[in-house]
Amino acid sequence: MKQTYPDWKGRFLWLAIFAIAMGFLEAIVVVYLRELYYPDGFEFPLRLMSSELVTAEWIRETATLVMLAGVGIIAGRNGLQRLFYALFAFGIWDIFYYVALNLLLGWPASLLTWDLLFLIPVSWLGPVLAPVINSLTMILMAILFIGRQEKGYYVRLGVSDWMLIISGAMVILYTYLVDYSRLLIESGVLSARGSPETGERLVEIVTNYIPDHYKWPLFIAGEVLIVAATINVLIRSRKISKDETVN
Repeated sequence: MKQTYPDWKGRFLWLAIFAIAMGFLEAIVVVYLRELYYPDGFEFPLRLMSSELVTAEWIRETATLVMLAGVGIIAGRNGLQRLFYALFAFGIWDIFYYVALNLLLGWPASLLTWDLLFLIPVSWLGPVLAPVINSLTMILMAILFIGRQEKGYYVRLGVSDWMLIISGAMVILYTYLVDYSRLLIESGVLSARGSPETGERLVEIVTNYIPDHYKWPLFIAGEVLIVAATINVLIRSRKISKDETVN
């Protein structure tokens, strides 16, 4: 019996189905966590989790990233496709994680609701809208780059493109990490080598901290850098002959 392999549109479809399922699974785990720590509804300031549970969360988050990377590697025909299939899956997963939480808990109340986004290496904070925009950007880049390749175009990210994308990603990452990084510095825990007094001070600061100002100008600047690189890649892409190979 002749076996068929999904074309690039079919791979996007199945990756989307997989990522949606992962998003719902992730949301259900968070439903359990919020029942334990936020039975009256999630809000800031944060309530401290046990060190064992924080470790388990680090493992869960790492495992999630490995799974998303794994399906991208399986789906892609070359390095560029493997990377952007993985980013496509990440974007779909992240968006439907919030869709699932809204269906299950009625949260977030709006796209400007603040969320604890990630825990590695420190807590990431930001309004829900920010990671959703990031996810839409990754999805769009994946569809444009991979779709153009599959339609017979030579698509290559040059050094300048990578510099723009990485710079934009670092700027956006800064907006997520700046709040709790500042709390770590203010507590003195980094300079005091984990003394009991600084540990208690950090706990006091974290359990009383309510974020209220997100660095939207920096976030937009980071997005602009990434979009600029995307446009640059598409402008430079060219139609290739049938006897050429896609790198």
